[in-house]
Amino acid sequence: MYKRILLPTDGSEHSLREVERAKHVLAEDGEIIILSVAIKIRKTAFHRTKDVRKINKEAVKEAEDNVKAMADCFDDSFNVRTMVKVGFPAEQINKVAEDEDCDLIIIASSGVSGIHKFVLGSVAENVLKECEKDVLLIHN
Repeated sequence: MYKRILLPTDGSEHSLREVERAKHVLAEDGEIIILSVAIKIRKTAFHRTKDVRKINKEAVKEAEDNVKAMADCFDDSFNVRTMVKVGFPAEQINKVAEDEDCDLIIIASSGVSGIHKFVLGSVAENVLKECEKDVLLIHN
């Protein structure tokens, strides 16, 4: 059983599969940390500053909605905390796992069918490569 579990979410149905796994491996007095990472875009010659600000604001709002939707999958008997970070998803996932001293990261892979089921998404792959914590990969 794990004391502190990190559940990264991108709002997809695949990431919601992490919830049931977490419920089964969480220690009785454990904590779930739900994380969504908003990617920040930078202004280029092709973007107006106003448009970039709007896109970045919408990305943070979407991340907030993602963590809320996943948190709503847990009843009050679970200790759940949510976080939204801005940056590169794999880097932020690994940083939060380290900073929060998580015992386990449960993350969904990408791919839809056939051979693609065996190809990891770049975020999941980078988390697996870089993280020193236990990682449970949920195949889609």
